[in-house]
Amino acid sequence: MTNYVYKLRPNPTQDLKMSNWVDMLRGHYNWCLNDRIIQYNQQFFQGDYCQIIHEVEACPLTCFVSKNGATGNPWKDCKVDKEGKLKNPRRSASDIQITSLPDLKTSRPWYSGIDSTVLQQNVKRLDTAYKNFFEGRGFPQFKNRSNFTSFTFVMGVKIQGNKIYLPKLGWMRFYNSRSIPDGFTIKACAVRKRQNGWYVSIRIENKSVPDYIAKALEDVVKVIGCDLGIAKLVHLSDGYQIENPKFSTNKKVKRTLKIRQRRVSRQVKGSNNRKKAAKKVGLLHQKISDRRQAHQWKTAHKIVERNIDAIDARKFTYFWNATSLSSEN
Repeated sequence: MTNYVYKLRPNPTQDLKMSNWVDMLRGHYNWCLNDRIIQYNQQFFQGDYCQIIHEVEACPLTCFVSKNGATGNPWKDCKVDKEGKLKNPRRSASDIQITSLPDLKTSRPWYSGIDSTVLQQNVKRLDTAYKNFFEGRGFPQFKNRSNFTSFTFVMGVKIQGNKIYLPKLGWMRFYNSRSIPDGFTIKACAVRKRQNGWYVSIRIENKSVPDYIAKALEDVVKVIGCDLGIAKLVHLSDGYQIENPKFSTNKKVKRTLKIRQRRVSRQVKGSNNRKKAAKKVGLLHQKISDRRQAHQWKTAHKIVERNIDAIDARKFTYFWNATSLSSEN
């Protein structure tokens, strides 16, 4: 399984529609997160309480003893195994929120224009954030315009030449920089907005392609160690060093960034000129990011081209210690 990234060429109508989708999905994501937080507080800390704004009892959708009707029924689809025990005795918060999506479209008809799988993946995106939290990577945060810029399709995507079909968006042109190999099928695609336009990342898979088989230990002859440096980007155990271009900290880029940021600060807040100046700052950051990523791929290619059988990060430590001791003696 691999991903191919292309730049989209939407017409003005499609561009506006995707921008509206991102705004609505961000609101939906924040609402689902807030609903789960209220449910947790009600269940474990405060008990039943009244919301000051609405002057009614707080009744989150994801509450396991929900008062909102069938959409919050926690005991739906329960099954009994051979031993008489319940399987999946309670529905998860994501199942309840996904089940309530038809009600969301009824109460807020503008959400009907968004593909159903996109809304479902938006809830699963929140599940991934909670999974990361339980693994010790921080509690999910509410999203804003700067950190919520994408949505995902999982079915209905088709490609013909330099056109791609996205459900409820229609056929859209894109820059077909490299064609998808024969035999690969599209599993999902993520649409993301960047400073210079829209991009689509297509996940493709071909089950007939065998997985990479690691070499046997007796076949490994030449091993090289590598380590990240400070003055240099990478140090190799054979003495070869790769320069660090410092795309974001060199003199020219720092001066350009300083000038563009100064222009933003001089504009009136909320004005169109300020938005244009801020976009130029974002384009510079995107250029730095693209150059850095391209250089990393080239660096990895250089290391692999050195006719080696394996790369060991620990080997460099042994090499460095041995070299230091010999130089001191």
